[in-house]
Formats: sequence, structure tokens, C-alpha cells
Amino acid sequence: MPGADRGAGFGAAGHGAGPGAAGFGADRYAGDVLSGDWKKAGRKPPPRLVDAVRDLVVEETVSGFTGAIVRVEAQTVELVDWKDRVRAFPLTASFAIDGEPVRLQFPRAAPAGRLRSASGSFAVTDAQARTALPSRIFVEGRHDAELVEKVWGHDLRIEGVAVEYLEGVDNLEAVLRQFRPGPERRVGVLVDHLVKGSKESRIADAIATSPLGRSVLVVGHPYVDVWQSVRPARLGMKEWPVVPRSIEWKQGICEALGWPHAEQADIARAWQRILGQVRTFADLEPAFLGRVEELIDFVTAP
Repeated sequence: MPGADRGAGFGAAGHGAGPGAAGFGADRYAGDVLSGDWKKAGRKPPPRLVDAVRDLVVEETVSGFTGAIVRVEAQTVELVDWKDRVRAFPLTASFAIDGEPVRLQFPRAAPAGRLRSASGSFAVTDAQARTALPSRIFVEGRHDAELVEKVWGHDLRIEGVAVEYLEGVDNLEAVLRQFRPGPERRVGVLVDHLVKGSKESRIADAIATSPLGRSVLVVGHPYVDVWQSVRPARLGMKEWPVVPRSIEWKQGICEALGWPHAEQADIARAWQRILGQVRTFADLEPAFLGRVEELIDFVTAP
């Protein structure tokens, strides 16, 4: 019957059965186009998880810095490159091993016990983001703020304490007037070179004896600059060089150490070189450590 011939012919050609299949090639309708996970087509797989173990060589892909892991904290990892330069990165930064993107994690085989932050306190790894407290810690300059952040950053984020810098202790009075400290808005101030008879000591004494004394605490370290709060051994020195008063202190330090110091950019690079040698509280002088801890206690006390 003619109808039967048409049906057989369609079946042979359309479904690949019989001699007619060869003329049409592969069957376009044999597979299910919606089978499989079509939503992930073309997407790159997530980076492989890798334990951040000591001596593992990785590259931080944003900066291009490549080095071996020398230290892992709760939230940071430190790398040392072939020039013995040490840099710290967030554990969540982008890394690669031999060009392959990876995601670092705290070693699962780490010794039992609670993790500690760079300040020596117990680390909190699962804390939720917290709104900053009304209280503040003020430091003199950017370098002070960066050093406090590197060692106490974890603690301050857990407590919700923000650190700001004054750009010089001479601005303290104006800052306090604008901030309006009070019982619920305490202010801790860290100043350089707080020694008897100095300008800084006179400012601290004036605040302590004023009505602000209950809500503002001014403390300081004896060093000319916060650079000196880093133990000199971390830079391969027995002690910091003595700089004559006729020479700007940071430039004098760089000159004594044989570092470039003609421009402000040279000073900035020198500080980053010093800061890069700070790993934990153990790399700082006790006279500096104690004052920062005192301020944190003051602004977080009930």
C-alpha cells in the first residue's frame, strides 16, 4: 500500500534504520538536548582547595608575588620569596600553583588546639560581621595605623573598634572637639615619643586633668617614631641607628641603613620593607605592645 511505503521510508531515513540512514549522516534527534547539567556549560570549575602548609610555593595572582608559605594565621598567610622578602596576604586572596588557580585553606592537619591571631589572642574564625562601636582609637599617622592593623586587626574587627589617624598629635584637640567623647563614645589615643617634658606629654596631661579625662585615654611609647617599635633584630640589626636632631628622622634612618631616601616614595617603600618583617606581636617592643592593649581594653570596657 502506498501509505505503508511512505511510513517505512520515513522510519528508515528519519531514525537511522536501513539503507536510507547513510544518506542523512548522524541522527540529529537521537539524543536529549536537555540531558546533563546544561546550566554549567562553559563555566570554569571552582579553584581547587589546597592546605596552606609550610614551604608550599604559591603565587598571589593580583600582585604577582610568588613565594613559599612560612606562616599561616587564622585569616592571613605569609610568603617569602627568593630575595627573602616577606609579605602577608588574606587567606581568601587569589592564589595559583604552577598557573593553576587554587583556594588556600587553613591546614586540616593542624595541631589540635585553638588558633591564635597575630596579637596572640585566641582567633575567632566564624564570627559574623559587626557594626563598629561608637568608640574609636586614634593614632598619629598612617604607619601607626598600618602596624596596629597588621597585628591587632583581627581583634579589632571582632570587637568592632575602628582605628583612625590624626596626621599629627597637634590635631588631637580639634578631632576631639568634633568627635565629642562621652561615656558611650570613648577615645583611645596612641602618640609617639611620650616622654617627660615633651609636647606629647603636656597634651596628654592636659586631657587627663580636663572633663574629658574620663572618656579619653592618651598613652604613648618612648620611641621617636613607630618604626622603632619593631624589634631591630627583625631587620638584622642589634639596635636602631641614632639620628642627629638636625636630620629628619626617617630620612636619617634610611641613610644609615643604605636605603634610598630622596623622595617621599622612598620613605613609603622603606616603611613597607619594615612592616613586611612584622609577623606577630613577638616582633614588636613590649613598650608598644602594652600601650595598644591598654587602649583596646579602655574603649571596649562596658
